Amino acid sequence: MKKIIMFSALGLFLFVMGCATPYPVGSFYTGLKLPVAVTANKGIAPKVGTAECTSILSIIATGDASIETAKKNGGITKVHHVDWDVENILGIIGRYKVTVYGE
Repeated sequence: MKKIIMFSALGLFLFVMGCATPYPVGSFYTGLKLPVAVTANKGIAPKVGTAECTSILSIIATGDASIETAKKNGGITKVHHVDWDVENILGIIGRYKVTVYGE
């Protein structure tokens, strides 16, 4: 009986871990800041725009975290670079934010 429980727990852990992903994933908590894109536009990026979406229980996800929305929110016409922030706790609540820097 102990072996069954142990293998069930191991199987559940591996299921929660998932397979290879394009970014690092923590089983219990994920908190990342990652680059998305860089352009050839040089100089200082004086304007910043953000856009967010959220996920609840990995069942419902809402929002618009597109680059276009972040550009609009920051009044940006010329993109310098784009970053991506992720925070997810046990798949219960997730926050995903795109930040665009530009002119």
